[in-house]
Amino acid sequence: GQMTDLIHTEKDLVTSLKDYIKAEEDKLEQIKRWAEKLDQLTSTATKDPEGFVGHPVNAFKLMKRLNTEWSELENLILKDMSDGFISNLTIQRQYFPNDEDQVGAAKALLRLQDTYNLDTDTISKGNLPGVKHKSFLTAEDCFELGKVAYTEADYYHTELWMDQALRQLNEGEISTIDKVSVLDYLSYAVYQQGDLDKALLLTKKLLELDPEHQRANGNLKYFEYIMAKEKDVNKSASDEQSDQQTSLKKKGIAVDYLPERQKYEMLCRGEGIKMTPRRQKKLFCRYHDGNRNPKFILAPAKQEDEWDKPRIIRFHDIISDAEIEIVKDLAKPRLSRATVHDPETGKLTTAQYRVSKSAWLSGYENPVVSRINMRIQDLTGLDVSTAEELQVANYGVGGQYEPHFDFARKDEPDAFKELGTGNRIATWLFYMSDVSAGGATVFPEVGASVWPKKGTAVFWYNLFASGEGDYSTRHAACPVLVGNKWVSNKWLHERGQEFRRPCTLSELE
Repeated sequence: GQMTDLIHTEKDLVTSLKDYIKAEEDKLEQIKRWAEKLDQLTSTATKDPEGFVGHPVNAFKLMKRLNTEWSELENLILKDMSDGFISNLTIQRQYFPNDEDQVGAAKALLRLQDTYNLDTDTISKGNLPGVKHKSFLTAEDCFELGKVAYTEADYYHTELWMDQALRQLNEGEISTIDKVSVLDYLSYAVYQQGDLDKALLLTKKLLELDPEHQRANGNLKYFEYIMAKEKDVNKSASDEQSDQQTSLKKKGIAVDYLPERQKYEMLCRGEGIKMTPRRQKKLFCRYHDGNRNPKFILAPAKQEDEWDKPRIIRFHDIISDAEIEIVKDLAKPRLSRATVHDPETGKLTTAQYRVSKSAWLSGYENPVVSRINMRIQDLTGLDVSTAEELQVANYGVGGQYEPHFDFARKDEPDAFKELGTGNRIATWLFYMSDVSAGGATVFPEVGASVWPKKGTAVFWYNLFASGEGDYSTRHAACPVLVGNKWVSNKWLHERGQEFRRPCTLSELE
């Protein structure tokens, strides 16, 4: 993708930079040789100036040196060796990321920090699970992350990252930033979160380092004034309140009542609501012959039950590495930021909550895509002629898709009307890579987490047989913590399934 192109770009620039350094070193060598030669000459000459100049050849060479050689030397010294490098840099710069990209990458890091409960030190030291290439954050990097949070008025993360920057400076890291700048942000972030005592302490620390600091001096007076005012206010009233708050904190809320965001993040970390052994016992692995389909009588498919309600089934070894490479190669040139249906307008837009790149592949452009479509039809027993094209998506680090339904709800302007094929009856999802850390598909309503495994696929129905939406299929793609996640999915529609999945006599099913 674009990120890997940037890696190559940077490699080229480093090579070019090394060439420039070599050129500068050669130039210095030449100048040094010249200096040594002249040093010898002048020291000989100064010992006996009269005698030296008395020699006609010396006299001539002295004139020549001062007239032409010194100006040649001047030209050599003034010669700019950096042209090649600079012009290369200028050409490449058009492909560089901009401020917006940098802020985006910083926000992705903050999002990962929350979702995966990582402390700043773990991230800064690069101790992430499944990491191949360790890398460290400098105090300055931490400071930059803190500043990104600060501009978002996110004082919680500002404090965490400024604190980390300060810790690294205190451990003696040599840096371009100083403790004063860090303490300046830190004290303000702490104050914004209502911890006046700590804000005051930090401000005093700042003033020890820089007694003249105007803002800090102002804040000091202000903090002291507010604290004095608070002490005057009836002491006991505030005590009662704080007691109440601490007792609330200790209770903790039952898992069922957690807001969706927290459920989603728990499941992403693999802290799912565990299935009871009784339910677990009903999940099986089996060989599946696709309803006596000749292809699968010869080579039955491996099926595994991932979850009971909604029924989520995983197929193992269902797409080969060779097929995966072809699908990825077809998709790569077309990958662009994924779009979502806006429920208000029914229009397609890019949304903050879906951070991935996707492309659509149709069966008639490549035999492999068409073969994959056929395989889905054979294994699900559903007609793929009314399905949407195969969607290929790539999630880089921080890439995610927040909780959503695949089907259109009653209250939406008919999202799929233009297709004329009814609602999305079922979802088939191929995992086309292993993910080092993160990247699970989770169902927050029921507590299921499905982990990516290359070459497998998962399948579930979004609608009941009656055509009603199954709200328990609400799902999300967790942010990728380390690695790269490739998936492709097929959304199957109601039209064409009338005799393949008929509705039952009971309207509840």
